[in-house]
Amino acid sequence: MEILDVLPANFGYAILTYLYSFIMLFYLAMKVGAGRKKYGVKYPTMYSDKEVVFNCIQRAHQNTLEVYPQWLVFQTIAALVYPTVASVLGVIWVTSRFSYAWGYYTGDPAKRMNGVYGYIGLFGVIILSIYIALQLLEVF
Repeated sequence: MEILDVLPANFGYAILTYLYSFIMLFYLAMKVGAGRKKYGVKYPTMYSDKEVVFNCIQRAHQNTLEVYPQWLVFQTIAALVYPTVASVLGVIWVTSRFSYAWGYYTGDPAKRMNGVYGYIGLFGVIILSIYIALQLLEVF
């Protein structure tokens, strides 16, 4: 049995969503690297005592990494059954992380809320995963 026989037909959209998320993470990491150079924050120092903007750049990346593993799990569960819907929700979440970061990069942490719409994508795949779990348990 080949993997292409097991995965749903539209799972390719989910794979492209994972690729989009990798591009997003790479972009955020590059911004941290550029910020380290610009603000003189040397490794292994995580945060600056003086440069608030650098700290905002670092937090945008760090916060995304903190939620990324959970998003991957729920995204995958949802995509295995509802690949198109999960992919749309995933694109919403990934895109929101750019908005979140760009707001944070201003140095005004309140502007990170520009990415609040990402909860639609995150909670969407969580709800789909719960629904799938209940289906597997034959609750409905």
